[in-house]
Amino acid sequence: MSNSIHDKRFPGESDEYRRARNKLLQAEIELRENIENVARLRRQLPLGGIAKDDYVFEEIINGEVKEIKLSQLFEAEKDTLIIYSFMYGPKMENPCPACTAIIDGFNGFVHHLEQRVNFAVVAKSPIKRITDFADSRKWNGLHLISSEKNSFNSDYFAETEEGSQMPMCDVFVKKEDGIYHFWGSELLYAPAEGHPRHMDLMWPIWNFLDLTPEGRGTDWHTKLSYD
Repeated sequence: MSNSIHDKRFPGESDEYRRARNKLLQAEIELRENIENVARLRRQLPLGGIAKDDYVFEEIINGEVKEIKLSQLFEAEKDTLIIYSFMYGPKMENPCPACTAIIDGFNGFVHHLEQRVNFAVVAKSPIKRITDFADSRKWNGLHLISSEKNSFNSDYFAETEEGSQMPMCDVFVKKEDGIYHFWGSELLYAPAEGHPRHMDLMWPIWNFLDLTPEGRGTDWHTKLSYD
């Protein structure tokens, strides 16, 4: 059977399989092109609004609670900051299992990411509560901060008016005249049938499941523990 895309055939595959796989491969090529186009459009965004405040967060340094401003999250020579808002509010008995799974992954590759950009994980809970949970997960490479005493979460849509926490990711850029918001994962709030997919490109679990015959499904969800 002629293959117009490439000359590879897997062992034992049928012509029926190859025809269907070629159709899928063409769709995957188009998806790749669309991902590139979306990334290009994102890079071409003008600066968003200037940060509403130089928010004062809390962190723990050498066992002591310290204040750190939004502007201080930018290290020298790195003018971009990514902040992931972790769903762990003060009224939540446990953190969000999905956020926890995402951050488990972040902890593994953050040392690579921080070669290029600044990165922090924020939650609304007291900082000691955040770091106690982080220790139980062995999150030893992340910059963890608390927004308990500021309005960052509500200002950037990581908290609803009712106080529910939301899993937003935001990018800020530092310029000579201030800090600007550049991008937020607001796909979370766009109408969708099923999974909002706003964190898909940053959370490989669902992408792996999308490779399987079962797909990501609707019945399985991540847990804090599988014991």
